[in-house]
Amino acid sequence: MHDKHNEADGLFSKAWQASTMEPSYLSSHKNGTLALRIEQALHGLQSCELCPRRCCVDRTAGQSGICKTGRNTIVASFAPHFGEEAPLTGRYGSGTIFFSNCNLNCVFCQNFDISHKGEGKEVTPSQLAGMMLELQKKRVHNINLVSPTHVVPQILEALPEAIDGGLNIPLVYNTGGYDSVETLKLLDGIVDIYMPDIKFTSDIPALFYCTAPDYPQVAQDALREMHRQVGVLQLNSHGHAMRGMLVRHLVMPDGLAGTQKAMHFLADELSADTYVNIMDQYHPCGDIKQFKELQRPVTPEEIEEALSAARAAGLSRIDNRERPILMHWR
Repeated sequence: MHDKHNEADGLFSKAWQASTMEPSYLSSHKNGTLALRIEQALHGLQSCELCPRRCCVDRTAGQSGICKTGRNTIVASFAPHFGEEAPLTGRYGSGTIFFSNCNLNCVFCQNFDISHKGEGKEVTPSQLAGMMLELQKKRVHNINLVSPTHVVPQILEALPEAIDGGLNIPLVYNTGGYDSVETLKLLDGIVDIYMPDIKFTSDIPALFYCTAPDYPQVAQDALREMHRQVGVLQLNSHGHAMRGMLVRHLVMPDGLAGTQKAMHFLADELSADTYVNIMDQYHPCGDIKQFKELQRPVTPEEIEEALSAARAAGLSRIDNRERPILMHWR
């Protein structure tokens, strides 16, 4: 039988270790690893294969592929955010930086103006570093990089100046999960917390809604690599995330996301201690007019089925934020 006391002791030990942990990027900067990774990442922009789309355009010359982003980063907004999971938000918020455009481009995206239309302004590495430091001055608990997949080189490029300016809080990589293992390896020893989505476990929905039929396999490979690097989520004595992995799964109408299979993947192939947020906020938005099946919100029964699937798979670290009462779709 699984010993609950041993499990509790293990989680306490992880929390104690996390309380004494400094961000990974500090040592990588000191030992020269970060400088090497920056060089490798920027070189890759000349024939971009950063993500599984492998557009092979020369972004250093201003060309752009699926992500519609050339050499410079585009930022939509940056601010303390209080709507994230409790281990990230804490008292003073998560320091979110929303990058414009996206390599996945889900038709139902709730940030459609940012991800599809590219709303935002180009920023230099120095300006991006300044944003990180300004957020830290507001006492946020982490720097939360939202939709970072297509701008990994630019993020790395900004870090030395931010570190030299005193940056010393965890770095969160907040991604849709469509990440290549090769690019993720550039972040090993630099990113402290990975927060990927696991959106689909079947190729047909991924094809229809993201034009990425390889998403299920790509995301699973990416999550394995993230878990290899940082392991399960570790909290300090205040309950703040310091290192590890937090996975999001958006429940969709009629089981389109493949929730049961996703939960078994997390529990069986990563860890039963994986921290999971079963997200209940799907609602019709974006560009879904041709998809009748997406034109209703999820029901309370579908949310409860998803939570039950997570528990049945053996997952116990399920985000327990207060969930709103959902109206039935008629």
